[in-house]
Amino acid sequence: MIPYNKKLVPLARLLRKNMTKEEKHLWYDFLKKLPVNVRRQHNIHNYIVDFYVAEKKTVIEIDGRQHLTDEHIKSDMVRDQALEELGLKVIRYSNKDINSNFHAVCMDILKELDISISDLSPHPTA
Repeated sequence: MIPYNKKLVPLARLLRKNMTKEEKHLWYDFLKKLPVNVRRQHNIHNYIVDFYVAEKKTVIEIDGRQHLTDEHIKSDMVRDQALEELGLKVIRYSNKDINSNFHAVCMDILKELDISISDLSPHPTA
């Protein structure tokens, strides 16, 4: 069972309404179309993760420039370790990755989630 912090619900809702440009791009142009349920701004334990795929036990994080500071690097390491101790895999992409290598990010996510590209295409009905 993945712990859930009810106190974070209002903040998670606010973050869903105010996603970054890169989060919106990844969500509307890719993640929303996957054949698995992807949750946006989902709270796990004492954290709110950008995207969570429960079926695959995977967290997807999109990092802005602030994540390059020593303080954020250490904080992200602690956060990732706490999530990994819950049995979750954490994958991270930078805003720059989303903006300049979107296709490669999408292909990497498919690989990490073990989803075939053919699963994304509509299957013809007979």
